[in-house]
Amino acid sequence: MSKSMKAMRGAKRMPQSFCIVLGLLTCGAFSVQDQEHHIRNIVLVHGAWADGSGWKGVYDILVKDGYHVSIVQEPETSFKDDVAATKRALDLQDGLCILVGHSYGGAVITEAGTHSSVFGLVYIAAHMPDVGENEADDGKRFPSDLSKSAAIKKTADSFTYLDPAQFQAYFAADLSAEQAAFMAQSQVLNFADNFKAVITAAAWRSKPSWALVAAADRAINPDLERWYATRANSHKVEVAGASHAVYVSRPKEVAALIEEAASHAR
Repeated sequence: MSKSMKAMRGAKRMPQSFCIVLGLLTCGAFSVQDQEHHIRNIVLVHGAWADGSGWKGVYDILVKDGYHVSIVQEPETSFKDDVAATKRALDLQDGLCILVGHSYGGAVITEAGTHSSVFGLVYIAAHMPDVGENEADDGKRFPSDLSKSAAIKKTADSFTYLDPAQFQAYFAADLSAEQAAFMAQSQVLNFADNFKAVITAAAWRSKPSWALVAAADRAINPDLERWYATRANSHKVEVAGASHAVYVSRPKEVAALIEEAASHAR
């Protein structure tokens, strides 16, 4: 009898329970290998006139799917402070991460994203300035409805905020009136000069990027979001009917794009 036939007979005589255990161990090994080739760390950065609580829906999905998620709370007192707060969170990562920014947070992650822990960047209805640019000037390429309005107010010490009575119309049209009202009353005032902060390093020029266009955005013109994504050669998706608050109103679509970026590291 040949050795191969003896081996086959030996395999047939293996207890069924042993085969099941062997199969589970094999599947487990593949699962571990698969996880090792995926990025598990996600860092979320909010935009102007908001705070990290808006990421709750996205956070819940990502955590359920096995990701470690950090949420940056930017002070919005200066662009430098916001970049520093983001880098502080990046310093705490235990491996590579995907850095995500919404709105003004896109400018922040563009500057902070050169950090060694960042594999790629995800822009959610966000600005993506290049070196030497600022989001205020970039916004003039494709003016938004908000920029043409009188909804942006300024305090005596040069901090900006959105008129609460107009917050839903320009920022969160696809949220309930109650949810939009809460966001309007809890908004973080943003120092006016932050929008004019000049980018000194554009992380999207050296790292892969993904971009979500909120097709019904009135705070940033969707055409500007498309232009940014095309210039950066980003992997782009569009969400029809989504307002500027797409990260709150459409957490499934936002989380799916972030997970796509995380799975890209192979």
